[in-house]
Amino acid sequence: MIELMVIRHGIAEDRDAFNGKGVPIEDHERRLTDKGRSRMAEVAEGLQWAAPELDLIAASPLVRAVETAEIIARAYGGVDVTQTDALAPEAPLQDLVQWLAEQPDGVRAAAVGHEPHLGNWCSWMLSGGQQSFIRFKKGGVCLMALSSPAAAGTAELAWLAPPRQLRRMRK
Repeated sequence: MIELMVIRHGIAEDRDAFNGKGVPIEDHERRLTDKGRSRMAEVAEGLQWAAPELDLIAASPLVRAVETAEIIARAYGGVDVTQTDALAPEAPLQDLVQWLAEQPDGVRAAAVGHEPHLGNWCSWMLSGGQQSFIRFKKGGVCLMALSSPAAAGTAELAWLAPPRQLRRMRK
């Protein structure tokens, strides 16, 4: 069994933002805003209450996801963060299942990524169908129990929480 927290990145720079030299920022370079960092730190405190133990964190290679994962890692006392293309916005859903298969049984992991990829993946893991019925707000989280090895249609949803609820659960 694997416990997986699925986390959407925090509030990031606008898609049409520019760097200090007047050049548009590429999507993969978009960073969390100050508000995004602050709110994710509060979400991470709420996560500690809701799920007190975490063994590893995986993040999409996009900057905003890595920054979100690092905030969560600090809240959990420095848990290691690894980047995986399996969490990139356009990655095939099966890639994240394959990444999970490489993790030890009993691991408590977090996966930080993007919408609609995360909602599609969670819906697929819960139902086995291609119809997405979960949507994550920025900073939203769900906790799933997955069989080992994980397979579509076999996951169990423990909880799904918007960021506001998690911020209110801070210790």
